[in-house]
Amino acid sequence: MLDFSKLTERELLALAISLEEEDSRIYDEFAEQLRETYPDTAKMFAAMSEEETGHRHRLLSLYREKFGERIPLIRRQDVRGFVTRKPVWLSRPLGLETVRAQAELMEAETKRFYTRAAGRSTDAAIRQLLGDLAAEERRHEAKAEQLEEKFVPAGARHEEHEAERRLFLLQIVQPGLAGLMDGSVSTLAPLFAAAFATHDTWETFLVGVAASVGAGISMGFAEALSDDGSLTGRGSPWLRGSASGLMTALGGLGHALPYLIPDFATATTIASIVVLLELFAISWIRKRYMDTPFLKAAFQVIIGGLLVFAAGVFIGSA
Repeated sequence: MLDFSKLTERELLALAISLEEEDSRIYDEFAEQLRETYPDTAKMFAAMSEEETGHRHRLLSLYREKFGERIPLIRRQDVRGFVTRKPVWLSRPLGLETVRAQAELMEAETKRFYTRAAGRSTDAAIRQLLGDLAAEERRHEAKAEQLEEKFVPAGARHEEHEAERRLFLLQIVQPGLAGLMDGSVSTLAPLFAAAFATHDTWETFLVGVAASVGAGISMGFAEALSDDGSLTGRGSPWLRGSASGLMTALGGLGHALPYLIPDFATATTIASIVVLLELFAISWIRKRYMDTPFLKAAFQVIIGGLLVFAAGVFIGSA
């Protein structure tokens, strides 16, 4: 993946063109899906789609003037720091809450991109256009926030559900939760393989600690190297990596700690109960923070976790 701080002005414009085209198509899809149930909101998204198309045309005109006809293919997934968006067709049927949340996220992220890109540009014309587009994205963000005021009951609104907080949630909290889930599941096989191979609680505990710490270090470095924070404003990559690594290690230590109990049968029984509680908690976390239906999350996590658990027991008993 490319580092935002190393993109040239030509590449910044090419990326901006790609972003505007994607956002325009997403807003057009919102309008199409909401037209029957919420016609006024659908009209607003159709207008926002047209505005994004207008932004793209302005960017294309300036790009041709500065760099010619050939535009390098640079997409959001090619640059570190952008939020991974769920495709619209996976969210059907679309509700106002889903649309509002994604629209706010899109505009907050695009606004930040233009603000950072304008600050890096040394060409006056490019800097002015990027700054103007950042201001227009702020207006779009306000439109998305108005949906909440109009359609979401006051009792269901909370100040912390602002666009920037949602961006923080997706970029900081979810990676930490992903680390917790990874640590909980990935350490099951080595822990229970050691348990049933040795029937020694202390050696099993050491294996569990080693697996948890190793997974934490691996996840920590992966998170730290994934994004330097120059585009997203997510802060120090080493701070984020430390948090992700710590959560991963904690996820594995949960079912390793029972093996401090000297009696093997008691320790294994308690560790097994802890595993079930962890898998249930992970299912709830995926529902709460990752928009996954609870039954679907439970099926995926619990079945997957139990398969890993069974693999460890099978290998250890061989």
